[in-house]
Amino acid sequence: MFDPASYHVTETLSDGRKVEIRAQRPDDLAAIQAALARASPDSLYHRFFAVKREFSEKETHYFLDIDFVKHVALMAIVDENGLPALVGGGRYIVIEPGKAEVAFAIIDEYQGKGIGSAVMRHLAAIGREAGLRELVAEVLADNTAMLKVFEASGLETHTRHEGTVVHVSMRYR
Repeated sequence: MFDPASYHVTETLSDGRKVEIRAQRPDDLAAIQAALARASPDSLYHRFFAVKREFSEKETHYFLDIDFVKHVALMAIVDENGLPALVGGGRYIVIEPGKAEVAFAIIDEYQGKGIGSAVMRHLAAIGREAGLRELVAEVLADNTAMLKVFEASGLETHTRHEGTVVHVSMRYR
């Protein structure tokens, strides 16, 4: 039986480095905080629609209490000088039966290396296995890199612009 809570794969980035993509764990808080500290204000704004470096207790529970049924989160880990470093991740949260919202964050120095696309591929596969029919996202219009990740997801992608936000719908074929 497929168990997203035990999900673990290794991918090769465009620069030849390896990235481990694995299920988020309850003890990942310190790694998430370290990644937030490394992210630029621009990257944080694109992810949270605000520059957010700390979470309230309620937000911490929201981001860490993953059930891997309605809330699935994957982390991207690379080796930095012999130590594992969290450099990004993505998640989906089921918002209605068959439909989930996805969100991603990749720290700046690792953007453009294929991590977002790899995480998207794996989240989409987990979602398909879970019976999802559609993934949705709200993306700031100037976040062209994330929009490209969604367009290249292999899912049937539709976008609707509303002011500075792009509503993205990705349906399984």
